[in-house]
Amino acid sequence: MNQSNVQRRPVLVVGAGPIGLTAALALCHFGLPATILEAEPKDRLRPGSRAIYFHKATLQHLEDIFPGLGKTFAEHGVVWPIKRTLFRGKEVYMKRYPAPDPNALPPFTSLPQVEAEKFLYQACLEAGVEFVWETPVADVKTDEEGVVVITQSGERWVCDYLIAADGARSTVRQSVGIEMEGPRTKDYFVVVDVKEDENDPLPLERVFHYQHPAVGGRNVLFVPFAGGWRIDLQLLDGDDPEQFGSVEGVKQWLPKVMPEKYADRITWVSTYRFFQVVAKSFTDRHHRVLLAGEAAHLFAPFGARGMNSGVPDAIMAAKAVQTALDAKTREEAKAAIAAAANERLIAARYNRDCAGIALEHLQGTDPAINMKREVAASLAPILPRLGKWLDEGPYGPKSGPPQLSTKY
Repeated sequence: MNQSNVQRRPVLVVGAGPIGLTAALALCHFGLPATILEAEPKDRLRPGSRAIYFHKATLQHLEDIFPGLGKTFAEHGVVWPIKRTLFRGKEVYMKRYPAPDPNALPPFTSLPQVEAEKFLYQACLEAGVEFVWETPVADVKTDEEGVVVITQSGERWVCDYLIAADGARSTVRQSVGIEMEGPRTKDYFVVVDVKEDENDPLPLERVFHYQHPAVGGRNVLFVPFAGGWRIDLQLLDGDDPEQFGSVEGVKQWLPKVMPEKYADRITWVSTYRFFQVVAKSFTDRHHRVLLAGEAAHLFAPFGARGMNSGVPDAIMAAKAVQTALDAKTREEAKAAIAAAANERLIAARYNRDCAGIALEHLQGTDPAINMKREVAASLAPILPRLGKWLDEGPYGPKSGPPQLSTKY
């Protein structure tokens, strides 16, 4: 090997999306140097708002690894004061949130991923993260001694540990032979982002419609974010995703559920299937690589489980790497990596199961579930807990495995 063509670092992060940025920031927080290899150019354009909903726990994680970051997210996002759920056009649930404490993190915030990445990137620059742009990874090899990353240009990077945050088509995951498992359903959804009319905005409310009467009984979700709206339309069996998911197709159905002006304010359209896919392992057989974010799991946007589980993936991976590098023996180091990988695998499988429960609730093809929803909708005015059940159903259970400790 030509030694002049080898770059050496203690730790590498592959991928400069929000999870890779979080991993690098966490490494710096734990006192380690962080280097990110990113396939795309520095000034790449990222279409759409993508992930928009950040739970309070996620904001707290970011605040812990870089004080002020969680608050920055909250200040630039929106917190809707009201959420509503309707069944066939009739309101069955409404919740009004108390005014948030300006001195505390809000229960959530909603802002486009491109804005979140901007704040994360700036924090990484301040923390001293090294960025290597336009460096797509071609192959990754691991053994008991460490990791070798081979880029598409033939350059070699050597490190002790690597955090893979290179997304759904992760080259790192495939290179080390980790497979994904879980259902990829045939249920299609169309996601649309529209720019808000600042001179005449809609009320700041999250609204979910079961079987919206204006669009043939399809489910529709409206989520506000800073500067716009996310609209999520669930297609029915037999619907053509290309027809409903093209810009022209969206312009046909969107005016039926929003004021007509929003058809001319479309900024992004995407079609997705309801995935419930998790890596069989979050580490390789030599315990040198840890997967995080979509390199490790793919969930449907309903429930906001992707980004909000990717952030603790990244932070726990960084902490495990610190522990492994400080370990006195190789066995202790492997145990630290294995423990982190197993904990995040348990969390991912839990989230996958929740996504399955949410999909079953949304589909309404099961007669028992359908009957339960109809009865709940009819009784919601006198039994509010049934309206709450309808409101929470599309997102799956809220409780789960123990959360990542914020005591760093």
